[in-house]
Amino acid sequence: MKLILLTSPDFFIEEDKILLTLFEEGLDILHLRKPNSEPVFCERLLTLLPEEYHKRIVVHDHFYLKEEFNLMGIHLSHHNPTAPPDYHDMVSRTCYTLEEVKELKPKSKYVILKNVYDSISEPTYVSRFTAEDLHLATRQGIIDKHVMAQGGISLENINEIKQFGFGGVVIRGDLWKRFNIHRGYDFKDLIAHFRKLRQITE
Repeated sequence: MKLILLTSPDFFIEEDKILLTLFEEGLDILHLRKPNSEPVFCERLLTLLPEEYHKRIVVHDHFYLKEEFNLMGIHLSHHNPTAPPDYHDMVSRTCYTLEEVKELKPKSKYVILKNVYDSISEPTYVSRFTAEDLHLATRQGIIDKHVMAQGGISLENINEIKQFGFGGVVIRGDLWKRFNIHRGYDFKDLIAHFRKLRQITE
């Protein structure tokens, strides 16, 4: 099962050190999502990460970074729904309904189904699916290894995600809540929790 991390929306001092350690600990894919950011700050963060890990990074904004840093690919969502006209490489997509999954999965390397559980980092994002909805979607072949679950993912529900047949999970709040990006310097708790996540998804 793939373990994907969505970046904090804000830049912070220890970010490159944390991301480097997470890659070293087995992070499969990093989604670089910095809404409304200046491209130069994304560039700076990428230059601080070793090139060997660039092939595991997907960008949500500033799509030119994909080619400039030889990244894994780009991510399309309601905020950035269209790839550049001359782009023909790896694409992932956000989906909010099972109908979108069915439509967009054939056009994507993988899709991310949002709001599987109530969000940890965004309280207004609540679950849209019952367990029966997801089991049925698995039986129908809608959910498979090309569909990643996002929204409220934690140690407590990853085993259930496996039973639903998802190919991976997208972590955000469950990890970043363990580090104060404004005042923190010691990120041992965050790394220790990531190791538990890595273990349960393997």
